[in-house]
Amino acid sequence: MKTWSDTRPPAPRADPWGAGSVGSPPVGTPAQARQLVRHTLAGLGPLHPSQVEDLLLVTSELVTNAHRHGGGVTGFGIGIGRDRVTVSVSDASGQAPLYERREELRPGGYGWPIVLRLCREVTVDAGPNGKTIHAAVTVDR
Repeated sequence: MKTWSDTRPPAPRADPWGAGSVGSPPVGTPAQARQLVRHTLAGLGPLHPSQVEDLLLVTSELVTNAHRHGGGVTGFGIGIGRDRVTVSVSDASGQAPLYERREELRPGGYGWPIVLRLCREVTVDAGPNGKTIHAAVTVDR
């Protein structure tokens, strides 16, 4: 079941970039983020191709949105769970993403609805220095 969590303050001492990445520079482009996700997924063993594609699309959308609307990527991480992979992207904007229902066709604004549709769970942790979006995609391992 897909869920959505409203913007909430970050947990105390939470590492929004994932374990093991403290001190590493954030990814700069969607292509770099996808490459990191592919590399991480390769270590998990075979996954269903559609799940890999979903993760790569979610990754691209989150990084692109961080650049377009959040002043750039300030942190990036990947969390591996038993039945999910979570991509976390941080940016400098404290504004939560907007979901606008569109009646007419116009360019842009489709990335966030795609993320919400493909993910099992999406949360936004916002604070005075920006936000981190955690997007979890279900995987069969």
